[in-house]
Amino acid sequence: MPTTPTPSPDLSTAPLPRAWEHVLSSVEEMMVAGNLLPGQRLPGERTLAADLGVGRSSVREALRVMEALGLLKTQTGSGPTAGAMIVSRPTGGMTMLMRMQVAAQGFPVTDVVQTRLVLETEVMRTLAALPAPDLAAAVELLDSMDEPTLTADEFLVLDAQFHVAMADAAGNQVIAAMMAGLRASIESYVIDGVDAVAWPHTCTRLRHEHRGLVDAVTHHDTGLARQRIVDHIRGYYEGVRGN
Repeated sequence: MPTTPTPSPDLSTAPLPRAWEHVLSSVEEMMVAGNLLPGQRLPGERTLAADLGVGRSSVREALRVMEALGLLKTQTGSGPTAGAMIVSRPTGGMTMLMRMQVAAQGFPVTDVVQTRLVLETEVMRTLAALPAPDLAAAVELLDSMDEPTLTADEFLVLDAQFHVAMADAAGNQVIAAMMAGLRASIESYVIDGVDAVAWPHTCTRLRHEHRGLVDAVTHHDTGLARQRIVDHIRGYYEGVRGN
């Protein structure tokens, strides 16, 4: 008995990309091909619209999206400084996207903790291997956390900022942006896990552990730095789960 051939999908019914998405894709292709480099300016709206066969409103919409993502910096007016320029360090856009994902999805705490372990062990390894890591911002936050009148919430907000500052000091822009994007999620689970009765002891322990992280880095002990950050992150998380 002959089999009935499977009909081919009707590609004509597939949704077409919106005009501004076509502009985004085209700009992406130009960047990948090396025709647009960081620091260079995009062609004007009129030129892009004509080259891509779209309206100027679609070009403007695409440029607004790219600016919101931190990929473009626009300058109004006329002259050589006017127009849209590709940003060389678009970390702000990645941070914003991760913050929005955190807000919309509510990442599981276990996933956040596992991600922190992956990112922050690399941060500590990098910092300990640097000949002279700049930890001034991180140490300043630790000094602020020594203030005895801080509430638990205030302390733990500074705690999250400390971890982001360490990532910044390590110099990997992608990791730093991811840590900054996760900061709200980190603050959420560490604050939710506070045990008011045990807080004075927990606070003292966290201060000691933070100083220990800085100490391992300044002594360039990569193995100890990695182990201490693992113990620090897992220790708090296990305490949260036990509450």
